[in-house]
Amino acid sequence: MSDTNTFDATDLAEIERLTAKYPEKQAAVLPVLWYAQDKFGHTDPSVQKLVADTLNIPEAHIYGVVTFYTQFYEKPMGRHVLDVCTCLSCQVCGGYDILQYLEEKLEIKAGETTPDGEFSIQSVECLGACGYAPMLQVTNDKFVNHLTHKKIDKLIEALKAGKKPEFESNRMPQHENGSE
Repeated sequence: MSDTNTFDATDLAEIERLTAKYPEKQAAVLPVLWYAQDKFGHTDPSVQKLVADTLNIPEAHIYGVVTFYTQFYEKPMGRHVLDVCTCLSCQVCGGYDILQYLEEKLEIKAGETTPDGEFSIQSVECLGACGYAPMLQVTNDKFVNHLTHKKIDKLIEALKAGKKPEFESNRMPQHENGSE
């Protein structure tokens, strides 16, 4: 763990802008942690301490937030983080099969990063898209829904080529026949 992470004057100005939106600094913990993760690529203990010191909030509170949300990375991660939902709806629809397929394809286990630093895989709890199971989220951004092995293959190749997944519009069953 390194203590070389710092916020410069530009960072501090942005953090001040973020905290000004809230009645107290503790309410700004999530946006400031997002900002820190975007800057450093993770929220390891040194980043947590930096955020706590910057906001003058106990480190234990910051730690509690970071460890509660799977979207915060407590260690350096790959360029593409594949959060595979393994909650009940996704399990029933093949979420563990998708997770195992990704592990075999990338030759790493959940919680690991490929040697080239391109991919990390995480098994996560509900991402709130149960109707589109099995699904995953790419680096806290786009959801990829109704996963199959073929769709995983296409996703990995696209990410390797520097292409982010497109937004997938999924109609609800009641809208399939055109009725609203």
